[in-house]
Amino acid sequence: MNTTSTPSNAIADPAHLPGGWRGIVTDWSGDRAAFQVPWGKAMMWIFLVSDTFVFSSFLIGYMTVRISTTAPWPNPAEIFALNVNGHPVPLLLIAIMTFVLISSSGSMAMAVNYAYRKDRDKTAACILATAYLGIAFVGMQAFEWTNLIAHEGIRPWGNKMGAAQFGACFFMITGFHGLHVSAGVIYLLTVMRKVLNGTLERRGNYQLVEIAGLYWHFVDLVWVFIFALFYLW
Repeated sequence: MNTTSTPSNAIADPAHLPGGWRGIVTDWSGDRAAFQVPWGKAMMWIFLVSDTFVFSSFLIGYMTVRISTTAPWPNPAEIFALNVNGHPVPLLLIAIMTFVLISSSGSMAMAVNYAYRKDRDKTAACILATAYLGIAFVGMQAFEWTNLIAHEGIRPWGNKMGAAQFGACFFMITGFHGLHVSAGVIYLLTVMRKVLNGTLERRGNYQLVEIAGLYWHFVDLVWVFIFALFYLW
């Protein structure tokens, strides 16, 4: 008897799909694309949209608290000043942190570009550079937190320099963002490992690098809003 097998990644004929929810599950689980977009990229976009709502809620809550509080809000130029030769330089550390994170977006874009060309070594090198910049950012953020807690006396539950809500808002939002950067570094290193050991080359595409780039650019974009609202307002 002659039998033919259907490839596991073949797109099922819509006319032969079961109806209702079962048909939706069969279609989405058996196909490699959704909405004309690769499955992994579609899921990353859905995650980023949901994360946008979370960060938006935090930042809107912060703005509401700051506008409505009657206690004086601390001056960012004083709190976030960095001493250089005994002279406070306003927002110097924050400017360096922002430069580092924005630069990491550039190296991530280069990684995606080399991934399109299937240049394994340069792709991995750019991903590694992006991860190092992310580690540098988190390290400077840890230094900033240490200075605020140990020297300025700011706590999540209080603040001797003005409105008590400042500490709660600052540590929650910057900490949540720092957690995203830390998770992103681990994610990038995992992707870099797959690039170096040839996993993506054997798959025939480097879409995973582009998906990681979407996440990293989102983290950088969120920092722009945090920088504007916390350090410049």
